[in-house]
Amino acid sequence: MKLAVRTMISLMLALAPGLAGAQGADPGDDKTVIFTPGDPDMAAATAKALASLDEFLTLSEAPPSGTDRFKLKVKVRDGNVTEHFWVIPFRRTETGFVGILANQPEGVHNVVLGQNIEFTRDDISDWGYTSDGRQVGSFTVCVMFKKMSKEEADTMRDNYGFDC
Repeated sequence: MKLAVRTMISLMLALAPGLAGAQGADPGDDKTVIFTPGDPDMAAATAKALASLDEFLTLSEAPPSGTDRFKLKVKVRDGNVTEHFWVIPFRRTETGFVGILANQPEGVHNVVLGQNIEFTRDDISDWGYTSDGRQVGSFTVCVMFKKMSKEEADTMRDNYGFDC
């Protein structure tokens, strides 16, 4: 039986400047887009993100002027359900990473919005940051735009600086 992979984006929280972690998040701002395992566009976006992950991590440790909102998208499993969340902010640890879950869970019940979670490199599915008001990375979000209405995707592109 194929299991749906839930992919979460919370652009109001994950991309809006000035918000710290999950404080002030409105769960109603989350957008859930469901992809089946092996979706070729999502697989390609994830592969692109992972191929450049080391460069991103190096940049996040010494951010250049004009950059901010460094974030990682990580998968969380709860039984047979997998859901992807943005983690903002994050930092490296001796065994992997730790950061604050920036989306309201819908399919998994073992984490909550605003929770400090630990994860490994194997859990990462995407990365992103803002450079001079434009999004860099966030490859999976660009794939999600294809499943949204044109109006909704255009609004998100305009409001949050996506060039995809």
